[in-house]
Amino acid sequence: MEKIAMLDISESGRQIGKKLFAVLESKQKKELTQYIFERDKQSDVDNPVVITPNHDSSEHQGYPLTKIYEGDLFFCLEQRIVCVQDQKIDLTAKEFDLLALLIRNPGRVFTFEMIMDLVWNEEDSFYSRKVIINHASNLRKKLRISDAVPDYIKSIRGVGYKFDSDCRGTT
Repeated sequence: MEKIAMLDISESGRQIGKKLFAVLESKQKKELTQYIFERDKQSDVDNPVVITPNHDSSEHQGYPLTKIYEGDLFFCLEQRIVCVQDQKIDLTAKEFDLLALLIRNPGRVFTFEMIMDLVWNEEDSFYSRKVIINHASNLRKKLRISDAVPDYIKSIRGVGYKFDSDCRGTT
């Protein structure tokens, strides 16, 4: 059975070309995936998805983790861990996915429609704004464990939400 693979053509974490579409057999796809993982594992270049000023080179199963540090907030995508002031925060799957979307795109405003599509994989509907508002509200409450912790999730009235990496106050 043939499969279609989509790849970024990159060199040392820098994109050098457009997407490449190739028709591969299952065995070829597996070999290519293994080659890419091994190449990245041996590379001296940091994985470009690791966003942290004080990069910790710890790895999980040989591959770098996506870690984001923002003030007292720690986020790890692959291990689905969120900590605030070194306290682990228990999030529902959708709360985590919403935070992942926002924190990986700081400052970018996501509309309700975009969030419904990207997090819930559904089209916008009558009840979807309420669902998003409830999840965002719960997420904000869980992250704000003390008054010293800023409100990272900002509401853009009537539009949607964004992650504010330059938060100095609350909304």
